Amino acid sequence: MLTTRPRGTNDILPNEIDKWQRLEEVLRHVSRLYGYSEIRTPIFEHTELFQRGVGETTDIVEKEMYTFVDRGERSLTLRPEGTASTVRAYVENKLFAGPQPTKLFYLGPMFRYDRPQAGRYRQFHQYGVEVFGSRDPSIDAEVIAMAMDIYTRLGLKNLSVELNSVGCTKCRSVYRKELQKYLEKNKHKLCSTCQARYDRNPMRIFDCKNENCQALIEEAPTIADLLCNECRDHFNKVQEYLKALGIPFHLNPRLVRGLDYYVQTAFEIVAQGIGAQSSIGGGGRYDGLVEQCGGPATPGIGYAMGLERILLTLQKQGVMQEETKNIDVYIATLGEKAHLKGAVLAQQLRNKELLVEYDYLKRSLKAQLKAADRYQASFTIIIGEEELTNNQAVVRKMEDGSQACISFADMEKYLIDNIRKG
Repeated sequence: MLTTRPRGTNDILPNEIDKWQRLEEVLRHVSRLYGYSEIRTPIFEHTELFQRGVGETTDIVEKEMYTFVDRGERSLTLRPEGTASTVRAYVENKLFAGPQPTKLFYLGPMFRYDRPQAGRYRQFHQYGVEVFGSRDPSIDAEVIAMAMDIYTRLGLKNLSVELNSVGCTKCRSVYRKELQKYLEKNKHKLCSTCQARYDRNPMRIFDCKNENCQALIEEAPTIADLLCNECRDHFNKVQEYLKALGIPFHLNPRLVRGLDYYVQTAFEIVAQGIGAQSSIGGGGRYDGLVEQCGGPATPGIGYAMGLERILLTLQKQGVMQEETKNIDVYIATLGEKAHLKGAVLAQQLRNKELLVEYDYLKRSLKAQLKAADRYQASFTIIIGEEELTNNQAVVRKMEDGSQACISFADMEKYLIDNIRKG
């Protein structure tokens, strides 16, 4: 049916947009404070970018991507996340040739064919940051601190940081064998997806939501026990910096995140008491991804958060309630000449940064005053034939109903003075 939106999409209506804009203002403001510059990448990319960058064993690539063939027989995919596109732009535009580290943020729509639920849509909006060019553990801690700074400024409560190290390729090759050995006898009891993961990437089994799979790995060894010296040292220093920055965290050795490109630091931020879908953001280090996408060997780390999830959490916690919309001035007119004068006056006042509405339907004065109430106008200007003759208008203060006759020549100063005083 053409009059309904596609499943998994959402209309952001005028009465909701103010919350979105306030959230986006906080995101942009904090990004500037931490030295991040905005990047805007295409809505769609070559499918291979996500297959190589996100990882072919991930749920995103296997089940959730919106992929299509264009008229040139090229396979393209609507971006399901922001990191791979940002890495591609970093490589293609040779941003690595400039001063390092490069600190970028993005804000925009992403697309995943997922089961729609509260705070999760097939078209959703994501904010993320990426840092290229530093392996120092301090940047890992700063990225986590930045995310917590954003949530704190928004007023979110009961937050905790879940932290893990997923090691490097050297650690994981050892751990992979240990995990496969542990699961070997019960491999047939895994779900079909995890049976495929057993051979390709057994760590992905920790990410499975199937209760039976979770039970089978309950006593499984974790990679924390098998980290190489370099990864263990890096992880210990990240924890040291977090403690120094006053960021509380909880070690979660089963945290692997849903993307294949992560190495070493992985983290999620969880809001307690909002239901099963408690994760409101996360990220990690991806030191091999730039090289994998055709660039020079470059370390990287980032995180992302879904805006719909953040707004839902704010709502559940009673933060950022809908603001009452009001305007400065409503202009009510009676007659064609008064209506023309009203249009000119509205433009004049808008040029002085006042929020102005006036009647476009040429209704009765009673109906126009009701409209002024609905807009919660601070002042209503009433212009009729008599007012035009006297070159003035009636100005009513809506709060108490008091009114005065003000000349058109003095109108601008009168309103500005009184609105600023209010």
